Amino acid sequence: MKIVIPDDYQDAVRLLNCFSKLAGHQVTIYNDTVTDLDSLTFRFQNADALVLIRERTKITDALLDRLPKLKVISQTGRGIPHIDLAACTRRGIPVLAGGGSPYSTAELTWALTLAALRHIPYEVAQLKAGKWQSTIGLGLNGRTLGIFSYGKIGSLVANYGRAFGMKVIVWGREGSISRAQADGYEVCSSQQELFQRSDVLSLHIKLTEETRGIVTAADLAEMKPSALLVNTSRADLIEQDALVAALQAGRPGFAAVDVYESEPAIDHPLLHLPNALCTPHLGYVEVDAYESYFGAAFDLLLAYIAGSPTGVLNPEALRS
Repeated sequence: MKIVIPDDYQDAVRLLNCFSKLAGHQVTIYNDTVTDLDSLTFRFQNADALVLIRERTKITDALLDRLPKLKVISQTGRGIPHIDLAACTRRGIPVLAGGGSPYSTAELTWALTLAALRHIPYEVAQLKAGKWQSTIGLGLNGRTLGIFSYGKIGSLVANYGRAFGMKVIVWGREGSISRAQADGYEVCSSQQELFQRSDVLSLHIKLTEETRGIVTAADLAEMKPSALLVNTSRADLIEQDALVAALQAGRPGFAAVDVYESEPAIDHPLLHLPNALCTPHLGYVEVDAYESYFGAAFDLLLAYIAGSPTGVLNPEALRS
């Protein structure tokens, strides 16, 4: 089978242990991202299968029109806002999706929290420039950590906060609320209360059409001038342009961001703000997470090739 893997920025996939699972298949890997229709068509036109790295490449109806040979898509992770699932189904192209490790994103969330509150990147740059101690940081012990959506990643971050002596509060849908209560965490009475009380507020919401823009400018305006907003989930959870405006207005005082509306983000407005700490979507970019995500994606693809498909998000495509 001819398999194409796009967007492998670090040329890491071929070095993974799980890559040996694809032995015997013709695998083409691209190490950059292209977005125009003609370039994507050229790269994918002979592919029987695509293995997509998270949400780096959009699979649209127009693109699928140009890929008559494509038989299957295997996705690393379960999020598919970048895939036109209905268009895949109409063409009989099953989309396979497996799980992955939540630890890498949770750990990066905590690293960003510490780095932002203690001004670590800035102080490192200052020291290299020959200067000594120019800021005063904030500690975590005794402060309030807000968790927006208590799922696999949110629960890990809540536990990190507890270990650092923070008071943890949670808000989300019914499932989040019940899980948080079962684990002994305080649940807020409203989304507004979560934003008002949090010294550090971390977003861990799955992006859907219902959750797009769920964090509004009004929510951000409720935050403390000393508060930190951390987003390692999805940029589109926040109302368009609202975070930049909020940081410029000083509520919240700081943000640590790993995700952007369009990626790669080369000249995003957040990159120009002194109170924003920005990383290039590194949440899942860690070797154990890659082994987990790609191992699952390869297993699903091999099961499909063997005639025993599993993890199919659009099973009706198998009947087309």
